[in-house]
Amino acid sequence: MSILKKPDLSDPKLREKLAQGMGHNYYGEPAWPNDLLYTFPIVIMGTIALCVALAVLDPAMVGEPSDPFATPLEILPEWYLYPSFQILRVVPNKLLGIALTGAIPLGLILVPFIENVNKFQNPFRRPVATTVFMIGTLVTLWMGIGATFPIDKSFTLGLF
Repeated sequence: MSILKKPDLSDPKLREKLAQGMGHNYYGEPAWPNDLLYTFPIVIMGTIALCVALAVLDPAMVGEPSDPFATPLEILPEWYLYPSFQILRVVPNKLLGIALTGAIPLGLILVPFIENVNKFQNPFRRPVATTVFMIGTLVTLWMGIGATFPIDKSFTLGLF
């Protein structure tokens, strides 16, 4: 059922169908019944077959049952929370740690106001914003990687 020939836009019948808004396909065929009865079910069945095949080929394993009375020594959050976790873990005063963690979204809220000072879009013509971004990215990566190490090696990443 593929269409091999290109539409003739000078054809008056095609122009009339296009004027009526029925021209999403080459020849102005409506979505009913062509797409809704033939194309969509094939795509839906293919998606379901793919999900079933992946579930059969690589099933999710059931782990050991949880024990609420046995807490592991090192509990880690999801990877995107590693820098915040590192701040809370390393700062000795917990109130200061929560304040520093709360400063992260406040700093991100201030970014548009810092960026608005300069009218250029090229990062090389905005040295302050580019420097702040690069330092922030490096510090975030350093703290995120450090969160995976024991607390005595988290600052040096085990290198020193």
